[in-house]
Amino acid sequence: MKKLKVILIGAGGRGTGYTDIMAQMPEKYEIVAVAEPIEARREYIRKKHNVPEDMCFTTWEPLLELDKLADVAVIATMDQMHYEPSLKAIEKGYDLLLEKPVTPTPEECYDIAIAAKKKGVKILVCHVLRYTLFYRTLKKLIDEGAVGDIVSIHADECVGNVHQSHSFVRGNWGNKDESSFMLLQKCCHDMDILQWLMGKECKRAHSFGSLTHFTRKNAPEGSTEFCLDGCPHMKTCPYSVENVYLGEKKVQWMRDRVTDDLNATDEEVREALRTNNYGKCVYKSNNNVVDHQVVNLEFEDGATISFNMNAFNKGGRHIRIMGTKGELSGSAGETKITYFNFESGETKVITPADAPLGDAIDSGHGGGDAGIINVLYDYLTVGYEGDLLSEIGVSAKNHMIAFAAEHSRLTGEVVDVEEYTKKYSKGL
Repeated sequence: MKKLKVILIGAGGRGTGYTDIMAQMPEKYEIVAVAEPIEARREYIRKKHNVPEDMCFTTWEPLLELDKLADVAVIATMDQMHYEPSLKAIEKGYDLLLEKPVTPTPEECYDIAIAAKKKGVKILVCHVLRYTLFYRTLKKLIDEGAVGDIVSIHADECVGNVHQSHSFVRGNWGNKDESSFMLLQKCCHDMDILQWLMGKECKRAHSFGSLTHFTRKNAPEGSTEFCLDGCPHMKTCPYSVENVYLGEKKVQWMRDRVTDDLNATDEEVREALRTNNYGKCVYKSNNNVVDHQVVNLEFEDGATISFNMNAFNKGGRHIRIMGTKGELSGSAGETKITYFNFESGETKVITPADAPLGDAIDSGHGGGDAGIINVLYDYLTVGYEGDLLSEIGVSAKNHMIAFAAEHSRLTGEVVDVEEYTKKYSKGL
């Protein structure tokens, strides 16, 4: 069995997550270098994977100036930092595992796709929803004809109010000028999975949405710029740092983001919250991404998708697929899919873990992250070409749905997705 050598560029939550899974497959993967500016994260990778100190870098440039030293480059930097290291890694001949979104602009998406094609390297984009048992089971049922011809799909991306406040208000993805717009960064997953399930080309896009709640005009009277500056609403505000980062409901990965450290103590978290953006009043941050958006898509043969991204909920993804012969519905992360058959009039509950998927590729630990790491190995070693692949050509095209929808949101136009894509694809 061939062992793939891997370099990691960006050791945040996504990069660390993928390489942690690779560490569970030592016969398949070996991490040989890392580039990461934050010392705690860089040190975690060094120790976890026994990376030599001289192969640990604070930036990607010196790493990619070296002669090619691995098979795969995992690029999991912030959105606006994907473009240059991707092109340089392609030039060096690395295959890529590239975190989504590919880049924040349609021009750059196709620059990367075209460069990869010219160089003959493979890129798998991390649309991990494809690799979950839930969506794989839906896809198989659709392909087997369970619903007949799809007429409509309705999908909800429920971001969750606390997740929105942490990542898309206070966090690194709150300002589109510093990262990318909400539909791309959070929902290019969804645009990809919906096109994949539909199995047809998207023709037109129309969208509405805005930032309505997390703004200064909605700040409670007397609230302070920073929560810990004595805000009188500390105990009652669901977004106060006491509730989100220090109370009983605290989530460790959020605390790690606050401090740029791992397993930070309450004292360390509290100190960071006094000065950085995570400690600011959630109504007084520099955020400008939308907190709700609807997208209507028309596909070949008149099939339609209605998609709703919204922050004001507990969180989760929900889907309803309506066809000429039946209906499928369910929620990602739950253990059942409900199937209603028109002919029999019967309703049946299908458990994805028990469904025969007819695909030899195991989805790992039941999740998309493990699934994509397994598929990546087979893609690069035995030439797997099944429909699970979220390779760069497909991904770039599905990214255009998000870009077209955002163009519609900003202009009010109904966008011809095919014509929009032609402006950037350069014939690819």
